[in-house]
Amino acid sequence: MRMFSNSNIPFVRIRYFAYAISIVIILAGLVGLFSKGLNWSIDFVSGTRATINLRLPNPQAAPIRVEEIRALLGSEGINQAEIQSTDTEKTKDDKDLNAFIIKIKNPKDDGSIDSETMNKISKLLSEKYSEYVPSKKGDPKIVDDISFVGKKVGDELRSGAIIAVFIALILIVIYIWFRFELIFGVMAIVALFHDVLCIVGIFALTGKEITFQIIAALLTIVGYSINDTIVIFDRIREDVKLNPKEPYEGVFNRSMNRTLSRTIITSGTTLLTALALYFFGGTVLHDFAFAMVLGVVFGTYSSVFVASNLVIDWYHITHKEKKSLAHLTKKKK
Repeated sequence: MRMFSNSNIPFVRIRYFAYAISIVIILAGLVGLFSKGLNWSIDFVSGTRATINLRLPNPQAAPIRVEEIRALLGSEGINQAEIQSTDTEKTKDDKDLNAFIIKIKNPKDDGSIDSETMNKISKLLSEKYSEYVPSKKGDPKIVDDISFVGKKVGDELRSGAIIAVFIALILIVIYIWFRFELIFGVMAIVALFHDVLCIVGIFALTGKEITFQIIAALLTIVGYSINDTIVIFDRIREDVKLNPKEPYEGVFNRSMNRTLSRTIITSGTTLLTALALYFFGGTVLHDFAFAMVLGVVFGTYSSVFVASNLVIDWYHITHKEKKSLAHLTKKKK
């Protein structure tokens, strides 16, 4: 299936309008980063981690959902908790176990377990779901495996995540340098930084947490966006070979239009999947799906409007387009 087979959208001519949109979004994100900062999850900062054990009263009883616990804690002002459900399984005494992992950030960062908040959570859940409490005799204990997550471990994880992203970017530059031309690789990385800055800035403005899932989404977005960009670069290289004497602005614009059908189809189907996760995937997948939706939108936008157009502006500044494009046509497929 081919869409926009005869499109002639002036991507090159309207590039400064696209730059203006990008600058506004990035500046807004930077304001959020410097004014509010990133809301790192407990995986990257210090806090308390505990397992909540609630046994099902009978096999027919409905498991407690994460949304119910989150709403209960939120009604009592405990909004900073991360809640993750584990699979319902059988215990040694053949009882169904409904377990949850609850993580609470420690605002004091003093290396101690936030026992006060955990005791409050235990009391709330024991009273609300008394029939799910393992023992009704005496003081019910539903909190198990409580531990403290230190700031040092969180800092190491955060540094590792940032290093992983930078290593991926460096390897991408090396690949595109070998496959196309150095300036193409540099501008592709600029476009990737554009995508990451836009997404991280929006997360800073909205106060959404940066978790391991969001880092995974960012790495996925980097791969998705660079794939789109390389498809356009490959088309540019082929069109330069076929039309070596044509002005390069026209070649670039035609290449972007010729790949538009493929871009719309692949991005559209990916976006529909991400939107389905966002609306129907539940609270646990909500932020991950939100990052993926932003990634598909900004990744597609930067591939079409940013990466190739930045190469054109570099040619305008350096006046080396003839040498660079002549060298590009000699690159192997």
